[in-house]
Amino acid sequence: MEKKKNLITGGLGFISYYLARLLLDEGEEVVLFDVVAQSRLSKGISDRAKVVRGDLSNWVQVFDAVKDNDIGCIYHAGAVLPPVSEQSPSAAYAVNVNGTFNILEAARLLGVDSVIYPSTLATFGPGVPRVVPNDAPQHPPNMYGVTKLCSERLGEYYYSRFGVNFRGVRLTPILGMGRFDRAQSAYNYLAVQESAMGRPYTVYVDRSTTIALLYVKDVARGLLDLKRADNAKLTRRIYNLYGLSLTAQELVDAIRRQIPEAQLDFKPDQEMIRLVGNLPDRLDDTLARRDWGWSPRYSLDQAVGDFIEEVRANRAIFE
Repeated sequence: MEKKKNLITGGLGFISYYLARLLLDEGEEVVLFDVVAQSRLSKGISDRAKVVRGDLSNWVQVFDAVKDNDIGCIYHAGAVLPPVSEQSPSAAYAVNVNGTFNILEAARLLGVDSVIYPSTLATFGPGVPRVVPNDAPQHPPNMYGVTKLCSERLGEYYYSRFGVNFRGVRLTPILGMGRFDRAQSAYNYLAVQESAMGRPYTVYVDRSTTIALLYVKDVARGLLDLKRADNAKLTRRIYNLYGLSLTAQELVDAIRRQIPEAQLDFKPDQEMIRLVGNLPDRLDDTLARRDWGWSPRYSLDQAVGDFIEEVRANRAIFE
């Protein structure tokens, strides 16, 4: 029997790039569904995977992409991200909520084996502990978090009502080559990226500002491991994931261990410090470790070193 294919929504984006590489390297077939036909990352995978252009908010396009490509697993990574989600709540709702509904409904009607969903710590809001348990109250303060929380609940409903094999993870900010956003956590990837390119960079938080991070290759591996996990061992449909917590100074020190000549300095912006400070210090990932063996593979030094190698191997993207 021919192996079914993997559909990755937001397929030309950041996490999807590494997930597609991992799946392809393991002999899987991959279909990339995205609203654009190419991106700065697409050259690395578009010759190895089929690209289908489509809009998550368009039911016909979503249904046809699943039906026409013999899809066995959907990795639903496509979303409208901040700050666009705040600037255009209607676009965020159309893509992030209606898009998730379309994916789940297509999976139900076409008998897709599993739907894997990367959610976010943004579904938690003010008042949670600094170490956030898996089942902490969720009161997201922004549109992005609201739409991701709604998608979590839709997935849980489709699992309990229709048996759609929905599984998800909540992610902290992510470190890795290929991010191009300007979220409050962007200083982490920009410090590594610009240093790898031999350019100076000014960090906009203070040296003691702490943030929780995951390395992008750990995220990709975690999504695949969750997909392959024994359903009988899963005690919930959404799991917290956590990698490491570090100060801005610790990140700079790690970069300088790899690039001693890195031109990094600090010019703290109080508003950005406040925004980063509102994020939890870590997500409690005990249940993911227990139920399906989640364990990040990259230490800080390993993540920074690999990130630098990825940038230098893809210099044209950043020039």
